[in-house]
Amino acid sequence: MSLRLYMDHHVHSAITDGLRRRGVDVITAYEDGRSAAADPILLDRAGVLGRVLFSQDEDLLRETTLRQRQGIMFSGLVYSHQLKVTIGRCIADLEVICGVYDPVDVENVVVRVPI
Repeated sequence: MSLRLYMDHHVHSAITDGLRRRGVDVITAYEDGRSAAADPILLDRAGVLGRVLFSQDEDLLRETTLRQRQGIMFSGLVYSHQLKVTIGRCIADLEVICGVYDPVDVENVVVRVPI
């Protein structure tokens, strides 16, 4: 089973569109009615939906580190810095990540793009 992504509201729509064109299963926080939700809520929501959160928001790195230290489960985070990765590279790497990993592989883990 490949990964399904839940896109944080900070992610450029071109990334979401590019992934969809490549057949990656993606929904956005906006589509889910969570465009103004706080980071912990987005991370929890991704888990409820059986998805891995993709974000370019550094605050989520702090949230996942806190959860790892406290033993609080989360479904996984894929993180990419907004200024250090091009949209094209982000799409390509996310497509690989979604095709290679199973959900269990990324539970309580932060995967960084570029890979």
